[in-house]
Amino acid sequence: MTVSLPLVLILGAIAWASIKFLGVRIWVAVVIALFGFWLSHTFLAPAIETGTRGGVGVVDGTHH
Repeated sequence: MTVSLPLVLILGAIAWASIKFLGVRIWVAVVIALFGFWLSHTFLAPAIETGTRGGVGVVDGTHH
């Protein structure tokens, strides 16, 4: 069975749980999100995408 969830939903749940249970301040979560958007428009974006896809492949068991 394959379940498809948007990454935004998963990251939102992680952020909510971090704020609720770990005591992370809301402004810290916002700064991290904004930094991620900024980072995606730099020269590091291809390396981040490759690393993310490789990590997902390892978790899914499709990485050889």
